[in-house]
Amino acid sequence: MARIETPKRIRGTQDIFGEDQRRFARVLAAFEAVRRLYCFQRVDIPVFESTAVFARSLGETTDVVSKEMYTFEDRGGDSITLRPEFTAGIARAYLTEGWQQYAPLKLATHGPVFRYERPQKGRFRQFHQIDAEVIGAPEPAADVELLVLADQLLHELGIADGVTLQLNTLGDAETRDAWRAALVAHFEAHRADLSDDSVARLDKNPLRILDSKDPRDRPIADSAPDIDAYLTPDARAFFGAVTAGLDAAGVAWTRNARLVRGLDYYRHTAFEFVTDRLGAQGTVLAGGRYDGLIESLGGPATAGVGWAAGVERLAMLLEEPVRSRPDVVVIPDQPEFEAQALRVLRQIRSAGLSADMAFRGNAKRRTEIAKKVDARSMVFVRADGSASIRVLTENLLRPNEVDEHEQIADRIREILGMDPLN
Repeated sequence: MARIETPKRIRGTQDIFGEDQRRFARVLAAFEAVRRLYCFQRVDIPVFESTAVFARSLGETTDVVSKEMYTFEDRGGDSITLRPEFTAGIARAYLTEGWQQYAPLKLATHGPVFRYERPQKGRFRQFHQIDAEVIGAPEPAADVELLVLADQLLHELGIADGVTLQLNTLGDAETRDAWRAALVAHFEAHRADLSDDSVARLDKNPLRILDSKDPRDRPIADSAPDIDAYLTPDARAFFGAVTAGLDAAGVAWTRNARLVRGLDYYRHTAFEFVTDRLGAQGTVLAGGRYDGLIESLGGPATAGVGWAAGVERLAMLLEEPVRSRPDVVVIPDQPEFEAQALRVLRQIRSAGLSADMAFRGNAKRRTEIAKKVDARSMVFVRADGSASIRVLTENLLRPNEVDEHEQIADRIREILGMDPLN
């Protein structure tokens, strides 16, 4: 009989287990806790959308749309794309589901996203993001709210040290148009010295040249005019309100005048939280204000600001999370007492205690398993339903405590010093 070949994991994907899963779960738990503190509603949107949602919102000339999206034609002939990010799908839902009536909306979500990139440390083709958005609030206070939320999340995770908030303004539409014209004139004067990619961007997306990593482009980009000379009074006041709000909230920031977003619908605040602890993948959280996005999807002019962060990158910065210990392991004194043990096991779990029971083995073997998983206590069940509670401290069994099984959960809580179940 021919040997069946085991399928391999697809390149750029990951199976998350053990310590990696504990890190992953720690990020999501902290995000859920903080978003509730800030009264952000949880939202879940489809994993795939009509390709037009991303082509319009991200721009046909961006690398994400032109090179990285997972796009396919479904059986009905429609062009479908696996989401490469969350913001466009949330903006689409805001329009199609009639959420305008609830504006301003503070929304948060997390889940898998997909980009066909070269896999490397901290970068996958299916990866995971957490995402927070405020839609329908043109005030700079919305930008401050999101940045303070992000800062608190990093502190909650214990990774704020060594992470710097870099901040810039892209101005209003008038500012951006004037700055864009100045940049085009500057880059045109140096067209012959630009890389091929930057020459291609010059006509469609000149701001992206400022981000170029090509050594040929860096001297030209570094000598390009700053946006500050073109800021309107309103744009300058908006940025001043954001920085004042951050100062008042105690969030440290630094100005990065070269931090840009290439698409025309971005306005005012752009920001990144960066670190040198992840090598080349130094950005751990990034976002900005996108007041023109919903308009690009066919809706009315609507303010919006948001950020996203890679769960994997945040998880890489964490200290190793402590592995959870079962509160109880239930052990039948004799194999024939398993039915009684199952009743006790269910009662303990129903009382809110984490409990486990080995699937096989005598009492001695199951006791060894309980020690191996570092259970806080063990309950030995007898034929008459009574139980002996033994507390495990540094792998040593403290003296027995005996109770009828009706009171077993309360007694375990008392012995372990846990609060009574309300």
